Amino acid sequence: MRRVVVGATGTPGNLSALHRAAAEARVRGAVMLAVLAWQPPGGGLGSRHGLGPSALAECRAAAVERLREVLDTAFGAVHPGVALTGLTVRGTPGAALVDVAREAEDLLVVGAGSRTVLRRLVRPSVARYCFAHADCPVLAVPPSPLQADLESVHRRNVWRVRLDLRELTP
Repeated sequence: MRRVVVGATGTPGNLSALHRAAAEARVRGAVMLAVLAWQPPGGGLGSRHGLGPSALAECRAAAVERLREVLDTAFGAVHPGVALTGLTVRGTPGAALVDVAREAEDLLVVGAGSRTVLRRLVRPSVARYCFAHADCPVLAVPPSPLQADLESVHRRNVWRVRLDLRELTP
């Protein structure tokens, strides 16, 4: 069965990827698989040295609940129009997505958000990891143009820059 695998994080840029994945699944007659990758506090080392089975079970349950929230935010009462399955995977996002989308006929959809120098240093790009390691086609979805406007307004508010009303009129 054909599958469209998409990462699920709940960020505004990720919502665009979820909707694009649903559209691709409809066109291809495929099943959509939303994947949320999770790690215990402290990563792999933290789970070996400090967390017991009950704490790991709580982390897993929190990841499942987070995935439900993400899908509810993305699609709400409107069904995406395709068979949708959610999956939580313990691991880093890139590795988890590549591992799930292991068939050559799968399509892996990832968000390709803006990557500032600071973000590249702090967090590696999931899209780049998927491009380098996936055995199936990878579709990188750019963020919505409205996302740039939202970030601009946020920066304006943080720096308390006054809004020039002439900017609002075309």
